[in-house]
Amino acid sequence: MEQGTIKHIAFFTLKHHINDEATETFLKEGKDILSAIPVVQNFEVLKQTSPKMNYDFGFSMEFFSQEDYDTYNRHPSHVAFVEERWKVEVDRFQEVDYIVLSK
Repeated sequence: MEQGTIKHIAFFTLKHHINDEATETFLKEGKDILSAIPVVQNFEVLKQTSPKMNYDFGFSMEFFSQEDYDTYNRHPSHVAFVEERWKVEVDRFQEVDYIVLSK
C-alpha cells in the first residue's frame, strides 16, 4: 500500500465549561499556533454534534508525509503548546492518525 497524506485528528474535552470564554480562547489560539507551523495543511477546529462521541472538540490537520508529521511533532511551537496549554487545559483526549488512501 502506498504512503499517502497523513490525517491527524485529536479529539478532546477541556477542563473549562464548553461555553466558557477560556474554551473559545483555547480553540482560537490552538488554531493560530498550530496552523502556523509550515508543514501543517488543512487545519480545522471541530465541535462534536453526535451523542455517540465522548469528546467535545477536535483539531484536524493533514501532513504530506511522515517526515512532515515528525517535523510538526518536534516543532517548538507544537511542543510549547502541548506543555503550556494542552497539558494544563485538556481534561481528556484521543488522537487518531490515518493515511488517506484516496480523495
